[in-house]
Amino acid sequence: MSTSGAFEAARAEGRATLVGYLPAGFPDVDGAIEAIKTMVAAGCDVIEIGLPYSDPVMDGPTIQAAAQQALDGGVRTRDVLRTVEAVAATGVPTLVMTYWNPIDRYGVERFARDLKNAGGAGLITPDITPDYSQEWIATADEHGLDKVFLVAPSSTDERIAMTTRACRGFVYATAVMGVTGARTTTSDLAGPLVERTKALGPSDLPVGVGLGVSNGAQAAEVAAFADGVIVGSAFVRAVLDHPGDPRGYLGALTRLAEDLAAGVRGNVHA
Repeated sequence: MSTSGAFEAARAEGRATLVGYLPAGFPDVDGAIEAIKTMVAAGCDVIEIGLPYSDPVMDGPTIQAAAQQALDGGVRTRDVLRTVEAVAATGVPTLVMTYWNPIDRYGVERFARDLKNAGGAGLITPDITPDYSQEWIATADEHGLDKVFLVAPSSTDERIAMTTRACRGFVYATAVMGVTGARTTTSDLAGPLVERTKALGPSDLPVGVGLGVSNGAQAAEVAAFADGVIVGSAFVRAVLDHPGDPRGYLGALTRLAEDLAAGVRGNVHA
């Protein structure tokens, strides 16, 4: 299924899409594959696989710690692609979330080809904007890959319109100013940002929101106004809290994903 297909299927069920994130190579390559498959089995509709990077300036401390653990373990781009292949084989749309420098170093055309061959759906690129990514846009179009760019509360109407026109799959609305991370309350910036994005973008482009959701009640709150609920730090924390204990972190991931999946279905209340 394509990314847009996953959003359409969720919409047909009258609910939001649950998008889960975990870095490749965390806690190790095989462990990440098993963990992400567990997230899929427990209710994630779309998966973002992080490409660990040595300078994750937009990530909060939880994801930074996970990425550093993966890098210390020797994860390489080929391991990210192997992870994509294993997860995509489940039938769930699988995107890579990455800073641009590793793709540039690997080679844009080469990465697009290898990602497509692995069954990947596309890229989420938090640190480049469409006006500085013409090579990626052309290459993604050539290979039929999704292009997911970010909008933020500080984005002007002009930039939101430009960004959404360039997106395919969905647009990522990051509704917290600053770095990422799980929070105890959701942002009051999220609703207005989604409203602006929908008003200024293509009518059929889904809007996914990432703002630190960490439980089903928060997921339900965001699902009330967004097409997708994106969860990253909470999944990473579930693994970090059970170091060296696969049974522990797989159980924690299952409980968290099931709670979040219930939330996007409106079956969890604060």
